Amino acid sequence: MQEDLKIAFIQTDLVWEDRKQNIKNFKEKIESIIQPVDIIILPEMFTTGFTMNAKDNSETMNGKTVEWMQNRAKEKDAAVVGSIIIEDNKKYYNRLIFAHPDGTLGYYNKRHTFTYAGEDKVFTSGSDRLIIHYKGWKLCPLVCYDLRFPVWARNIDDYDVLIYVANWPKPRINAWDTLLKARAIENMSYCIGVNRIGFDEEQNKYIGHSAVYDVLGNCMTSIKPNKEQVEVVTLQKSHLSFYRNKLRFLNDRDNFNLVI
Repeated sequence: MQEDLKIAFIQTDLVWEDRKQNIKNFKEKIESIIQPVDIIILPEMFTTGFTMNAKDNSETMNGKTVEWMQNRAKEKDAAVVGSIIIEDNKKYYNRLIFAHPDGTLGYYNKRHTFTYAGEDKVFTSGSDRLIIHYKGWKLCPLVCYDLRFPVWARNIDDYDVLIYVANWPKPRINAWDTLLKARAIENMSYCIGVNRIGFDEEQNKYIGHSAVYDVLGNCMTSIKPNKEQVEVVTLQKSHLSFYRNKLRFLNDRDNFNLVI
């Protein structure tokens, strides 16, 4: 078991539906991470921006972006995480990929498609939550709109870290800040939110507010709004163990099953 987990996350602008340019930009930013890290987290739909044009922007699990993630993970000896548009069995998914350094893959299909933007009309919702076992840590990666649904994130697996990748716009950024903090507190876990900046094709503005919260809801990061930045944060198992053993809030969870 690894006591510390070092997380790097990238807050940046995205070029609309330009996979080649976005990959180039992320490659440069990943290469700029000099210190050893365990995980590198990219935003939601990091190759395209939050587009509903799935047909023209989708890839397969054997496509170039997944291969690129595997190559970066191997080169940096760190897992690479982010969501892209995947076509699978003639359906489109907003799929989070977790590329391990050894080349193996985990993936999670976004459960809560964003009906306000019509995502539900284009993308198929996922039905299974993913728990990643990595270096002695248990990680629960989710995508953007999932943040609004606490039952889906409920810590029944005793995971250590919640990860949200997002394209969360400025008008609702207060909800982003508040809910990330709440998810950390109620689940007694670290909670990481990685959001983009800039404008998309619909002129929606994104200002970032990427952050990491500890189990008490304290913000561990100082990343600035509207700024392209690579942030590195160290998570400590001792922090989780101390407060979980002292407070034991998770022992008092309501007992119910989620039926999908």
